[in-house]
Amino acid sequence: MADDLTFDATPPDSPGRCVRLSRLVRRIVADNSGPITFTGTCSYIVGRGQVAILDPGPDSPEHVAALLAAVRGETVTHVLVTHTHRDHSPAARAIVAATGARLVGCGPHRSARALAAEEVNFLEASSDRDYVPDEEMREGDRISGQGWSLTAVETPGHMANHLAFHLPEENALFSGDHVMAWSTTVIAPPDGSMSDFMASLEKLRGRDERFYWPGHGGPVREPQRFVRALAHHRRQREVSILNRLAAGDRTIPAIVAAIYQGLKPALIGAAGLSVFAHLEDLVARGAVTTEGPPSLDGEYRLA
Repeated sequence: MADDLTFDATPPDSPGRCVRLSRLVRRIVADNSGPITFTGTCSYIVGRGQVAILDPGPDSPEHVAALLAAVRGETVTHVLVTHTHRDHSPAARAIVAATGARLVGCGPHRSARALAAEEVNFLEASSDRDYVPDEEMREGDRISGQGWSLTAVETPGHMANHLAFHLPEENALFSGDHVMAWSTTVIAPPDGSMSDFMASLEKLRGRDERFYWPGHGGPVREPQRFVRALAHHRRQREVSILNRLAAGDRTIPAIVAAIYQGLKPALIGAAGLSVFAHLEDLVARGAVTTEGPPSLDGEYRLA
């Protein structure tokens, strides 16, 4: 198969509506659409009668009410979180308070590396520092309910604490923000790490799930093919960055302007963060140099 990366931008469903996706999986999309969140965060209900809620979403009373209405008359045993960005985990507290469920999944927020002083405000704005699980799940840890089970798959990259969850009864993977069908994942240091992201993609290539249910957008079909194409796309982006450095570009804004021509203004910041993640990785590998630690406003040269 070709390694061409084709995105599916079909909206999954309207916010607040509970849609049955399979025998064991329902989805409700949160009311937080945007250039990075697409139509909104996908929250999933797994099981029937005795259920888990996966990625309960942002701190939105309307979304919490929709989730609770969807499970009325059922027992919520677990709330699971893939990672602690503010569009995925804050609603967990309200769901746990209303249902008495155990909060499990990723560990508390952590960065992929030591922080520079100027990065602290960025993290405060993007990360849920109040999230504390009852149980932190690691690779291979499993929870189960009536007719379903979920096994943790460590997938750092988009965020250092990112987990995916395998649903063996349907051979599906809840992929969080690691792999999505509608767009490439934003890797934003210091939350994220490009080297970790690429290693996690390679890990998923060795698995055999039939499809992925992601944190935003519709399902990832033919996931092994898609993951291979996504890794190829990232390697090609790295080549484009190296070519721009060879042409004399020295700053992230200059590189973004050259390789993301026609990009919507709302996405320029995300593109800059992804270029920064690539440069940070290239510096660590000795292919690129910069003065001091890599930074968003640094200057870069080929080594």
